[in-house]
Amino acid sequence: MQIDLLYLLLGIFAGVAAGLLGIGGGLIIVPVLVFIFQQQQFASEVIVHLAVGTSLATIVLTSISSVRSHHQHGAVLWPVFVRMAPAIVLGALLGSVVADWMPTRVLKWVFAFFELTVATQMMLAYRPNPQRKLPNWPGLSLAGSLIGAVSAIVGIGGGTMTVPFLVWCNVAMRKAVATAAACGLPIALAGATGFIINGWNEPGLPAWSSGYVYWPAFIGIVATSVLFAPLGARLAHRLPAARLKRIFALLLYVLGIRMLLG
Repeated sequence: MQIDLLYLLLGIFAGVAAGLLGIGGGLIIVPVLVFIFQQQQFASEVIVHLAVGTSLATIVLTSISSVRSHHQHGAVLWPVFVRMAPAIVLGALLGSVVADWMPTRVLKWVFAFFELTVATQMMLAYRPNPQRKLPNWPGLSLAGSLIGAVSAIVGIGGGTMTVPFLVWCNVAMRKAVATAAACGLPIALAGATGFIINGWNEPGLPAWSSGYVYWPAFIGIVATSVLFAPLGARLAHRLPAARLKRIFALLLYVLGIRMLLG
């Protein structure tokens, strides 16, 4: 099994972004993996699903590393996490089933439009006005299920939705980012499991894959992203994030447009 250097470099960038911006590395990992898999001449029918499933698998370990650092800063709202986690798991499992039903082209378009939406949100520095308190358990469960389903379909940790939701509910940004990082773990676990099961007998998968998870890419990305996610989390407490988010938004525009046109 050969680990491509590109996977190691991708892991560095995705890990720092996940810890620094609380958005999860999937927004970077999925489109870059699609490009790499195309260059490696994988079957076109499975490329996008393989990229999404592999992305979710890498986020499992990245989330653990990132959450540990956020927890050391006392920023994770664990009671909120406990209330949302069961629904997040169910939503992510459902999302993996829905993604499996989608043709490759449709899944690619869904991801691209989602990425462009996130880029626009970041570029405009949109932040919902804190208008209410956190809902009770049913409300958090509904939010968790929706966040989990969408996140699994596009292969992300859910921070792009969890953070605005928590801020809207009067949670401070720092705590919202940290709690969103924690919520990314059940999303990634359930989503990756679903992609492995749903893609298990899919024809055209490359060697060294289990369902829609390609292990050489997983190992390469995780080897560096786990090391660099805590660095991003520490920088999040020291650097002005607004300027970095706008720069990052430009990258997302490039990746999203390429997914649409590729």
